[in-house]
Amino acid sequence: MSKVVISVVAKSGSGKTTLLEKVIRILKEKNITLAVIKHDAHSFEMDKPGKDTWRHAQAGADIIAISSPEKFAMIEKREQELTLDEIIDRIEGVDLIITEGYKRENKPKIEVFRSAAHSTLLCEPHELIAIASDIPWDLGVPCYHIDDAKGIAEEIISFMEKQKDK
Repeated sequence: MSKVVISVVAKSGSGKTTLLEKVIRILKEKNITLAVIKHDAHSFEMDKPGKDTWRHAQAGADIIAISSPEKFAMIEKREQELTLDEIIDRIEGVDLIITEGYKRENKPKIEVFRSAAHSTLLCEPHELIAIASDIPWDLGVPCYHIDDAKGIAEEIISFMEKQKDK
Protein backbone atom coordinates (compact mmCIF):
# COMPACT_ATOMS: atom_id res chain seq x y z
CA MET A 1 0.00 0.00 0.00
CA SER A 2 1.25 3.47 -0.81
CA LYS A 3 1.76 6.01 1.93
CA VAL A 4 -1.20 8.21 2.81
CA VAL A 5 -0.17 11.85 2.45
CA ILE A 6 -2.31 14.92 3.08
CA SER A 7 -1.08 18.48 2.67
CA VAL A 8 -2.52 21.19 4.91
CA VAL A 9 -2.13 24.46 3.02
CA ALA A 10 -3.03 28.09 3.57
CA LYS A 11 -1.90 31.58 2.93
CA SER A 12 0.22 33.00 5.74
CA GLY A 13 -1.75 34.07 8.79
CA SER A 14 -4.67 31.71 8.24
CA GLY A 15 -4.05 29.52 11.29
CA LYS A 16 -2.92 26.25 9.72
CA THR A 17 -0.37 25.43 12.44
CA THR A 18 -2.88 26.08 15.22
CA LEU A 19 -5.47 23.85 13.53
CA LEU A 20 -2.87 21.16 12.84
CA GLU A 21 -1.82 21.04 16.50
CA LYS A 22 -5.42 20.25 17.49
CA VAL A 23 -5.94 17.73 14.68
CA ILE A 24 -2.69 15.90 15.48
CA ARG A 25 -3.74 15.51 19.13
CA ILE A 26 -7.10 14.03 18.08
CA LEU A 27 -5.47 11.63 15.58
CA LYS A 28 -2.98 10.50 18.25
CA GLU A 29 -5.89 9.81 20.65
CA LYS A 30 -7.18 7.44 17.95
CA ASN A 31 -3.79 5.64 17.91
CA ILE A 32 -2.82 6.88 14.45
CA THR A 33 0.92 7.08 13.94
CA LEU A 34 1.89 10.06 11.87
CA ALA A 35 4.72 12.16 10.58
CA VAL A 36 4.56 15.87 9.86
CA ILE A 37 6.73 17.48 7.20
CA LYS A 38 6.93 21.25 7.53
CA HIS A 39 8.01 23.25 4.52
CA ASP A 40 10.09 26.34 5.20
CA ALA A 41 10.67 28.60 2.23
CA HIS A 42 13.60 30.19 4.05
CA SER A 43 16.75 28.79 5.60
CA PHE A 44 16.22 27.51 9.13
CA GLU A 45 18.38 26.64 12.12
CA MET A 46 17.29 23.67 14.18
CA ASP A 47 20.28 23.48 16.47
CA LYS A 48 21.17 25.83 19.30
CA PRO A 49 24.36 27.87 18.99
CA GLY A 50 27.04 26.59 21.31
CA LYS A 51 25.62 23.06 21.66
CA ASP A 52 27.76 20.12 20.51
CA THR A 53 25.83 19.35 17.32
CA TRP A 54 25.86 23.04 16.34
CA ARG A 55 29.63 23.09 16.92
CA HIS A 56 30.04 19.99 14.74
CA ALA A 57 28.09 21.67 11.94
CA GLN A 58 30.09 24.87 12.28
CA ALA A 59 33.26 22.78 12.01
CA GLY A 60 32.07 21.52 8.62
CA ALA A 61 30.26 18.21 9.16
CA ASP A 62 27.89 17.48 6.28
CA ILE A 63 25.54 15.30 8.33
CA ILE A 64 25.00 15.66 12.06
CA ALA A 65 22.91 13.12 13.97
CA ILE A 66 21.93 13.02 17.60
CA SER A 67 20.32 10.07 19.32
CA SER A 68 18.91 9.36 22.76
CA PRO A 69 16.56 6.68 24.11
CA GLU A 70 13.59 8.97 23.35
CA LYS A 71 14.55 10.80 20.12
CA PHE A 72 16.64 10.74 16.97
CA ALA A 73 17.36 13.73 14.76
CA MET A 74 19.57 14.26 11.76
CA ILE A 75 20.57 17.45 10.00
CA GLU A 76 21.92 17.02 6.49
CA LYS A 77 23.44 19.90 4.53
CA ARG A 78 22.07 19.99 0.98
CA GLU A 79 23.12 21.66 -2.25
CA GLN A 80 19.46 21.79 -3.25
CA GLU A 81 16.14 21.19 -1.53
CA LEU A 82 14.81 17.62 -1.46
CA THR A 83 11.54 17.11 -3.28
CA LEU A 84 8.52 16.26 -1.18
CA ASP A 85 8.47 12.75 -2.65
CA GLU A 86 12.14 12.26 -1.68
CA ILE A 87 11.32 13.24 1.89
CA ILE A 88 8.25 10.99 1.95
CA ASP A 89 10.38 8.07 0.72
CA ARG A 90 12.60 8.47 3.81
CA ILE A 91 9.69 8.14 6.25
CA GLU A 92 8.65 4.66 7.35
CA GLY A 93 6.41 3.11 9.97
CA VAL A 94 3.55 5.63 10.13
CA ASP A 95 -0.11 5.45 9.13
CA LEU A 96 -0.22 9.01 7.82
CA ILE A 97 2.08 11.76 6.61
CA ILE A 98 0.80 15.32 6.96
CA THR A 99 2.63 18.11 5.23
CA GLU A 100 2.30 21.71 6.30
CA GLY A 101 2.78 23.82 3.24
CA TYR A 102 3.79 22.34 -0.10
CA LYS A 103 0.83 24.09 -1.70
CA ARG A 104 2.19 23.53 -5.21
CA GLU A 105 2.71 19.79 -4.80
CA ASN A 106 0.32 17.27 -6.32
CA LYS A 107 -0.99 15.84 -3.02
CA PRO A 108 -4.55 15.81 -1.64
CA LYS A 109 -5.07 19.00 0.33
CA ILE A 110 -7.00 20.52 3.17
CA GLU A 111 -7.04 24.28 2.79
CA VAL A 112 -7.31 26.52 5.84
CA PHE A 113 -8.97 29.83 5.04
CA ARG A 114 -9.52 32.89 7.22
CA SER A 115 -11.59 35.67 5.64
CA ALA A 116 -9.96 38.42 7.71
CA ALA A 117 -6.60 37.54 6.18
CA HIS A 118 -7.51 36.68 2.57
CA SER A 119 -10.26 36.89 -0.03
CA THR A 120 -9.56 33.91 -2.30
CA LEU A 121 -8.64 30.26 -1.91
CA LEU A 122 -5.23 28.95 -2.96
CA CYS A 123 -6.47 25.67 -4.41
CA GLU A 124 -8.86 24.54 -7.07
CA PRO A 125 -11.72 22.32 -5.82
CA HIS A 126 -10.33 19.20 -7.54
CA GLU A 127 -7.16 19.48 -5.40
CA LEU A 128 -9.07 19.51 -2.11
CA ILE A 129 -10.42 16.85 0.22
CA ALA A 130 -11.80 19.53 2.57
CA ILE A 131 -11.75 23.19 3.56
CA ALA A 132 -11.43 24.57 7.09
CA SER A 133 -12.82 28.09 7.00
CA ASP A 134 -14.51 30.82 9.00
CA ILE A 135 -16.98 31.33 6.13
CA PRO A 136 -18.95 28.70 4.18
CA TRP A 137 -17.81 27.47 0.76
CA ASP A 138 -19.92 25.50 -1.70
CA LEU A 139 -17.32 23.85 -3.92
CA GLY A 140 -18.35 20.20 -3.82
CA VAL A 141 -15.92 19.29 -1.01
CA PRO A 142 -16.65 19.20 2.73
CA CYS A 143 -16.30 22.58 4.44
CA TYR A 144 -15.66 22.60 8.19
CA HIS A 145 -15.51 25.55 10.53
CA ILE A 146 -11.89 26.55 11.11
CA ASP A 147 -12.24 25.59 14.81
CA ASP A 148 -13.74 22.13 14.08
CA ALA A 149 -10.56 20.11 14.60
CA LYS A 150 -12.64 17.01 15.40
CA GLY A 151 -14.49 17.24 12.08
CA ILE A 152 -11.23 17.72 10.16
CA ALA A 153 -9.66 14.76 12.00
CA GLU A 154 -12.66 12.57 11.13
CA GLU A 155 -12.39 13.68 7.49
CA ILE A 156 -8.71 12.67 7.49
CA ILE A 157 -9.58 9.26 9.00
CA SER A 158 -12.27 8.77 6.36
CA PHE A 159 -9.79 9.70 3.63
CA MET A 160 -7.26 7.22 5.05
CA GLU A 161 -9.86 4.43 5.01
CA LYS A 162 -10.74 5.18 1.38
CA GLN A 163 -7.02 4.98 0.47
CA LYS A 164 -6.74 1.52 2.10
CA ASP A 165 -9.57 0.30 -0.14
CA LYS A 166 -7.70 1.32 -3.30
